[in-house]
Order: sequence, then structure tokens, then C-alpha cells
Amino acid sequence: MIKRLLIVSVLILMFVFATACQSAPPPAAPAEEPAAEEAPAEQPAAEEPAAEEPAAEEAPAEEAAAEEPAAEEAPAEEAATGEELNFVTVVKIAGINWFNRMEEGVVAWGEENGVNATLVGPAEADAAQQIPIIEDLIAQGVDALCVVPMDPTQLDPVLQKAMDAGITVVTHEASNQENMDFDIEAFDNMAFGAGLMDRLAAEMGEEGEYAVFVGSLGSKTHNEWVDGGIARQQEAYPNMTLVGDKNESFDDAEVAYQKAKEILAAYPNIKGFQGSASTDVAGIGRAIEEAGLQDEVAVVGTSLPSIAGDLLFSGAIDAIGFWDPAVAGAACNQIALDMKNGKEVGVGADLGIEGYNALIGEGKVLYGDAAVYVDDTNAADYPF
Repeated sequence: MIKRLLIVSVLILMFVFATACQSAPPPAAPAEEPAAEEAPAEQPAAEEPAAEEPAAEEAPAEEAAAEEPAAEEAPAEEAATGEELNFVTVVKIAGINWFNRMEEGVVAWGEENGVNATLVGPAEADAAQQIPIIEDLIAQGVDALCVVPMDPTQLDPVLQKAMDAGITVVTHEASNQENMDFDIEAFDNMAFGAGLMDRLAAEMGEEGEYAVFVGSLGSKTHNEWVDGGIARQQEAYPNMTLVGDKNESFDDAEVAYQKAKEILAAYPNIKGFQGSASTDVAGIGRAIEEAGLQDEVAVVGTSLPSIAGDLLFSGAIDAIGFWDPAVAGAACNQIALDMKNGKEVGVGADLGIEGYNALIGEGKVLYGDAAVYVDDTNAADYPF
């Protein structure tokens, strides 16, 4: 009996245990662990702002890209306002005092006006040598040319080419230049030549033979000075006589010297010379001094005190007339700048430069009022 009870008890316990095992729910933690582990799988969704961060970072990149071109465009706008303009003055010959003085004025003017202004010229006074210089400047794309032509006619084609390329062209000492925007002269050339003749006549006692020189037979300005002098002589000094033709010196003092000696030999009674190129009186005066004729033969012409030198004080040169080439170079460039800036240029214009405050003239040829006459009494007032 007891044995049966033990067996029944064991069976009941086994049944209970088995039932408990079958009815008990699966452990919650193991069943839910995958869900708990899925959180990391969902974390990217929670971390999506990080995925969107490149978009947030792209905004500055886009802003920089949008803003950088605008910042780089500023220099181009500055260039358009004229801060980077390139003006070149082309003269008859480089290295002589007259054009060295002009270069001083051109460079100083450029510094004052924010323009890169320079001066160049050939080694010899030859229009044919000016042409390739201008051709090269056209190729460089300069903004303006201020040209002092050796022969205006020869330079007309290349100056037209410059204008066709959009380059502003202003000439000086070239009132007969066809292809230019404007020509600027320091004064009315015929009147200046007449002024030189008045001084020559006074030194000659208003009588006797005289000869005339020009730097180039093709130079309009030089010919106008001489023609103005001759006209004045014929009008006011009938006892004076021109001998020979116009003598061409090629802006070379040595050539003027040799020709003066030839004239002294051919016309032993000559009493006067009128020069045009700045170097003429220096060459003529040297010949006069060598011949010991400084008290008998008068010499007058266009020059500078620095070129006439001691001959002006020894009596070999009696008087010179000129305009300051530094100021003339500035005036020439100022006209070009005024044109670039859309200012009106013409008769009555004021360039803001002494001697060029109320321009006169006709059409494209303009004149200032900048003539200066000097002798040994006032040469020291003009230290150039």
C-alpha cells in the first residue's frame, strides 16, 4: 500500500512538473532581446540628421561659390574705371634733353592720375623708325597713344590702324596730321615763329641776311614756325633778306653745326640764323663761337636752357623760345584721359594745366598759350 502511494505521488509530481513546463510562457527577455537589439538597427534613423549634415555643410560651399566670382569681378570693374589704363607717348627721338624733359612730365602726370604713362622713341630722328614702335604698341593693346611725329604724313597709316583698334590717338607738333582724335599745340605756331623773328630782327638791327633751319622738312610745326618768321620779316623788316632754302637738321646738333659752317662760308655777310629743332641753335651757336662771330651774327630759335647751355651766356646764342615739354606731354595725355572719361574736349576746354586752361583752335587742332622767350637775363628761371 505504501509502495503504491509512493508511486502515485511520484506520478503526480511528474504530471505537475510536466504541466508546468508546458504551460509556462517562453522567457520574456530572450524573446524580446531581438527587439532590444533592433534599436541599433533603427539608430541610423535616429542619426539621420548626421546623414543630412552634408546638406547643411553644402550651404556654405554654395555661398562661397556664389560669392567668390563677385569678389573676383571687382578688379575687372576697377580696370574699367581707368585705374589700369596704359598710355604711351611716342616721340621723334629718345635720349635728347627736350624729350627727356617731356618724359619727366609724362611720368609725373601718370602718377598723379593713376595711369601707367610712359615715353618711348627711336634711336634716330626718323619717321620710319617710329612706325614699328607704334605697331608694337598696337599689338600690346595700349589704351592711348600721344605721338610727336617726325613726319605726320608717313605716320598717317599706322595711326589709322591704331584708331581702328580702339586706341585713342592724340598728336603734338603735328597740326596737319590727318588720322588722330586731337592734335594739341602749345601755342599758335605762326605767331610763335613771328615772335622768334622779332627777337632775331632786334639782334640784327633789322637788316641783313639770315638763314632758317627746320628739324625735318616734313614737320608741320617746324615749317609753321619758320613760315611765321618769314612772313613777319616780310611784313615788318623789309631790309632783312632770307638766303637759301630751309635747312634740314634732322634734330641733330652735329648736322646743324656742319650746315651752319657751310652757310657761313657761302654767305660771309650773313647776320642771323633762326632754328626750329631744339638742337639747331646748339649746333649753329657752336659754329658761330668757333668762328669768333658771336658779336656779329645773331642766333635765335626753339630750344631749352639746358640745350643752349653756356652758348646762351657767351653770346653765341642770343635768345631762345620754347614751351615746357614736360607740361606739353602732360597736356597731350590729359586730352586722352578726358576722352576716355567721356569729358568734352575742344575749343574752350580747360585741361587744368597751366598754359592749357582755355584752348583755342579749330576742329581737332587745339592750341594753348604756353610760349616762353628766354635770353641770358632770365635763363636761370628755367632750370631744364
